Amino acid sequence: MRIKKLLDSIGRDVDTVSPDETVYDALALMAKKEIGALVVLEKKKMVGIISERDYARKVILKGKSSKKTRVREIMTSDVIHISPDMKVGKCLSLMTKKRIRHMPVLDKDRLVGLLTIEEIKGKM
Repeated sequence: MRIKKLLDSIGRDVDTVSPDETVYDALALMAKKEIGALVVLEKKKMVGIISERDYARKVILKGKSSKKTRVREIMTSDVIHISPDMKVGKCLSLMTKKRIRHMPVLDKDRLVGLLTIEEIKGKM
């Protein structure tokens, strides 16, 4: 199965945040949506991803304030992503190898989805 078929079955909605938002606001959105990561968009282009792991390692453990720290300061900017044409098995293998739980899906430079490792495993 291809990623685009998986996205068609689970949905393509992606929760996003601006790099200029505070980490606190990003965490509040994650809590509200009950999710572990947000794609960071600037002018409709993906510039990063922020996860609970980023928060734990780059804010809490460094003694920073989540209300004063901007998303751009802690986001992962070198984001591994896939295309909708990739096979689901290959995506799962890549996520496992790179030890990532959230995979943005880009069609050219346009964000078209975000998959979690749980969603992929649930469809295999």
